[in-house]
Amino acid sequence: MKTRTKIALAIVATAAVAVPGTAYAAEKLFTPRPTESFSFVTGATPSIADGVAFGKNVAWYKSSGLGPAAMNTAPGASAEQRYIPTDVFPGGTLPEGVSITEAQGINALMRIGENLEKAGLTYDDVVSMRVFLQNPQGEEKMDFAGWNRAYRQFFANTNLDTGEAMQVQLGAASGAPMVVNPARPSRFALEIENLPVNGWLVEVEVDAVYPR
Repeated sequence: MKTRTKIALAIVATAAVAVPGTAYAAEKLFTPRPTESFSFVTGATPSIADGVAFGKNVAWYKSSGLGPAAMNTAPGASAEQRYIPTDVFPGGTLPEGVSITEAQGINALMRIGENLEKAGLTYDDVVSMRVFLQNPQGEEKMDFAGWNRAYRQFFANTNLDTGEAMQVQLGAASGAPMVVNPARPSRFALEIENLPVNGWLVEVEVDAVYPR
């Protein structure tokens, strides 16, 4: 997001002491410029923003919910394994420590990047994200840690104080991120019982802002 600015505090307002029968008098201390989107970030290496403020004339893009593409055609691949990205994991074989949710998360975020490119945007322009996770077969809950490892391959992988790329984890290994990107979108992640496509463990929706 080309207009993003980093600060350490969320939106702050001061209010008069409440008196029965009187209205609150509040003074706003921050208002985004009309064509600006402003991310509120705490610290140098956070994974997400505290929140995002939008100016009244911001042009933005909203994606549909996107899951991973079916790429793995290896014989005997399960419904979940069909969505392992074989251009990242040849033959659909996952390295030690890489979870199926992590692999599908990488796949889904690659699709997000393709859609952003069609709209004239990049990962850096993403300001908000919603994530829906389903527990893998045989597991009692979603693999949030695996999703976060996938997320860090594309987002929030620079030190905001130094500008340097961070080392990110891929399963049991660590190295340079797949896409170096300082953007910290606001984000939520929910576990749900069923996603709309058999085998999906991850579905992602994003909002992005066009550069000023």
